[in-house]
Parts: sequence; C-alpha cells; structure tokens
Amino acid sequence: MIKTDILIIGAGPTGLFTVFEAGLLKLKCHLIDALPQPGGQCSELYPKKPIYDIPGFPEVLAGDLTKNLLEQGKQFKPGFTLGERADTIEKLDDGSFVVTTNKGTKHQAPIVAIAGGLGSFEPRKPLIDNIAHYEDKGVEYFIKDPEKYRGKKVVISGGGDSALDWSIFLADIAEEVTLVHRRNEFRGALDSVEKVKELKLLGKINLITPAEVTALHGNESLEALTIVQEGENILLEADHFIPLFGLSPKLGPIADWGLEIEKNAIKVDTLDYQTNIPGIFAIGDVNTYEGKLKLILCGFHEATLMCQSAYKIINPGKKYVLKYTTVSGINGFDGTRKEAPKAVVQAIN
Repeated sequence: MIKTDILIIGAGPTGLFTVFEAGLLKLKCHLIDALPQPGGQCSELYPKKPIYDIPGFPEVLAGDLTKNLLEQGKQFKPGFTLGERADTIEKLDDGSFVVTTNKGTKHQAPIVAIAGGLGSFEPRKPLIDNIAHYEDKGVEYFIKDPEKYRGKKVVISGGGDSALDWSIFLADIAEEVTLVHRRNEFRGALDSVEKVKELKLLGKINLITPAEVTALHGNESLEALTIVQEGENILLEADHFIPLFGLSPKLGPIADWGLEIEKNAIKVDTLDYQTNIPGIFAIGDVNTYEGKLKLILCGFHEATLMCQSAYKIINPGKKYVLKYTTVSGINGFDGTRKEAPKAVVQAIN
C-alpha cells in the first residue's frame, strides 16, 4: 500500500504543479497516470508545440514546460505510479481513501486530487470515407515532431488554437502550409488569428475559408486531397493532412466514483475546487463550473487553492499562512518565522 498526503490522479501540468504547491505546505504527493511518462498531453501529444500563455514565458515548448515542472517539484520528492489507470476508489472508516489501479496497485491518502485533464481521449476525426487508410501514411491527428514536416506540403484543417498555432509554427518549416476552415471566423486567440492573416499576406500560409476537406487521394501514401469551397472542388497536392478538431474526452472509471458529472466534466465548488464528495477535489480541464476556462494557468490557480484547503483537512486546528513566496522566509506551522523552502530560497537568491 502506497501512502501519501495528497494522491494526484493525472501527471499533466496541473498535477505536477500541485506537487510544488503542496510541498510549500509540507504535504507529500503521489501521482498516478495511465501514460508511461509525466506531462499528460504536453508529453504524449505535442511535446514540441509552443505554448504562449504561461506567465513569465513568452514562449515555451510543451515538453520543456513538463521538464521545468518536474524540476520545480523534485525537491519535494513526489512518488509516481505510471502506466497504470486509477480504477476504483474506497473510503475507509478513518475518512481516508484507497485508490486501486487497473494493475492492482493500492494507494491510500486523506485527500484525492483528480487532475486528469480531459481524461482518456481520442481525436475527433473528419467524416472522410478513406481517412483510416492514410493514417500514419500522411494523415496525423497530433504533431509530435515538427521536423517531420520540413520541406513538405502540409494541409491543416480546423479553426481553434491548435490549428492556428501549428499553422504559424510550420510556416517557417514546411515548404507550403494551407489552413482550411469551414467558417470565415476562427475560435482561437485573436492574436493568433491576426498572425495567420499576416502570414497569408506575406505568402507564407494559404488560407482557404469557408471550405472543407472532403476526399483524400494517393497510392501507398497521401498525395493530394479535395477541398470544397462554395460548391467548387479544389484538388490540392499534399504530403500531410492534419485535421485538428480537438479531442473527444472520456472520464473512464472515474465517472463511476459517485461524483457529480456535468457534460463529461466533474462539478466543483469554486471555493476550493472540492467535489460533492468531501476530500476529493478536481482541478484543471477535468472540472467544470460557471466561467470555467480550460487553460493551463487556470489549472495552476485551482491547484494552489486546493492545496490550501487540503492542508486544513489534514491538519485540523493548525494555522498556516502562506501569503507570499517572494520573501526570505514564510510563516511556519506554529506561527513563527521559518526558513523558506528550497524553491523559494532559489527564487530569492
């Protein structure tokens, strides 16, 4: 039996940052993730994707963000159970929880923090008859290594942030980038939309809207595709077709834990992101509440407030106030002045 203070289900960015915030409060963490390595989608789906909305980083690759978060939390010595899925949960008489994985590994903790991102996920695929034939032969749903597209003709389809960001990024790598979207308006960040329009004017991106890819052509691998725009067929040469329509999330076994679910997400109280079951929290993309934004930085905020509440549950009656992490010391558990944790000292010096 693995015992810890906070059992984190999901080792994506939000789960990894929870390790640091809990460590500041002298709480130990153990993480469970079905993937074989930490980082969640940032490691598994798009390690080379640039992320632009992390405070203090004008741009950081998803894989580098994972490395930085692991380094930040390393001093607090978290435990990991990787390559195993959290399957069942049981509440013991003492109020703690036992979570068992699909491989039978048992974990016990007074606090469970579900940080499973979108849960288990599959890409949303366009309805093109022969698309399965070209999967891994020119059709990809995720971009792991942008160098794969160097000097190639790439068609990206979609209207969200991923489609916009990758179109911008690959404009300097691929021989030709074409962005196809079924509407004239995009769902992504306004700044990204403006950048795509600028690159179109510079001749670095072909923008075809409103339009839709309807057919794929080629022998052993993708060679061309058909785009329908305003009733007319356009035959376009292409080495790669990347439809970025988002992911179809599934909570998996967690959906059977008695939690209040709304639209495939876990409802929480925004006071501390606790679920309808006391002691079980949900943070990051896996939760839902009025005004929810599925951003990594919002997950960091939720993790911070969750850890404060977890401390009070684990240490009833004890007072601990952490107001700032930019001073040379922080208030200790007994109210006296203590040395700051290593991470804080490093930040100061």
